[in-house]
Amino acid sequence: MSTGAHPAPVGIQPGDLVVARNRKFNGKAHWVVPGRYLGTDEHGHWIFQGTNEFISRPGAALYTESDAVLLIPHTGSWVATFYDDAHPTGCRMYIDLALDLDWQQIRPGIFEFHMIDMDLDVISTRSRGVFIDDEDEFAEHRVLMDYPPAVAAAIEAECQRIFAAVTDGAAPFDGRDTAWFAKGRVDA
Repeated sequence: MSTGAHPAPVGIQPGDLVVARNRKFNGKAHWVVPGRYLGTDEHGHWIFQGTNEFISRPGAALYTESDAVLLIPHTGSWVATFYDDAHPTGCRMYIDLALDLDWQQIRPGIFEFHMIDMDLDVISTRSRGVFIDDEDEFAEHRVLMDYPPAVAAAIEAECQRIFAAVTDGAAPFDGRDTAWFAKGRVDA
């Protein structure tokens, strides 16, 4: 299970299509979300996911109701999605704890980003503030999918680190997504 560096593929350019494909630890498909590559900074790679995009997972499909910006960090076991004020439930940030973050070029201008969703999430909403979600799902899947103890412990530690960073408003959870939203809306 890779938790090290996650470099983007050579040749990726702003405007390129990036399809984020998530799966669970047992290999089953999870969310598939398209977006457009915006660029990179010291924290990672930024992808714009616009309103009215078709997204799906087994058993669910919908058109998005707000813009989002995905941050794939250069290192770490997480991926953050930032939402705008139009999000129907008031979600501001949704951070998935994840493993095996990996890029693949499909053809020129088209890339896929893959990850294993490890259930735990750090979420920030207008109504509830910052909280950790799906601890029950993590505990259940830890047994059902036989998470190795070292992997489970590393994910729990990373979750606590991310929770503290979001609560403290530390970079990259300090509002810098606003500039990436602006870039995504101009370039869309």
